[in-house]
Amino acid sequence: MALEYQISASLDSLGKLDGNERWNTIPLGKADFERTLDRLPGMKLLSHTSREHGKNLVINAKMEFTDLSVLIAFLDAGGLRSSFTGDGSSGRITLTLSEGAEIRNPHLDRLIADVSDSYSVMISMTFPKEGSLNIADIKGQPLNAVPGSDIKPNGKKVSLLFPLYGILSASRGIIAELRW
Repeated sequence: MALEYQISASLDSLGKLDGNERWNTIPLGKADFERTLDRLPGMKLLSHTSREHGKNLVINAKMEFTDLSVLIAFLDAGGLRSSFTGDGSSGRITLTLSEGAEIRNPHLDRLIADVSDSYSVMISMTFPKEGSLNIADIKGQPLNAVPGSDIKPNGKKVSLLFPLYGILSASRGIIAELRW
């Protein structure tokens, strides 16, 4: 699995562990990944790089995992926002990207929009056979569109790209379900 993300360099301290946390909020440094993966038998860090890009920090990590349940444990340490059923040849992964939040303060909404403007979340997965990606709200109702999103819902490789603000401001929540 290859993972790449970009965050504001000012948020660099989010990934740092002081030795007392069980899980990282966001693993950034190589040591963050190693400590996290040490707690997940069946997952191994193959490579890690980070670089500054303007005011941002770009993290690249390559990992291998023995089965999808280990990957889910990495993505959702608490086990509350994702699930996996099935096996490598057929199954379903559900990822809760947002539980829904209504931002009632217009000043806070504008701040969140401004801060998250240049950031996005991309998830892609290649299946052993044809698969699908469905996007729904927290109640399971299909979401037809998230402004600024790009979704490739069917095929051997499916993907979604959402603006970060679209996720943070999704009043109905967002759930991605991958099936193969």
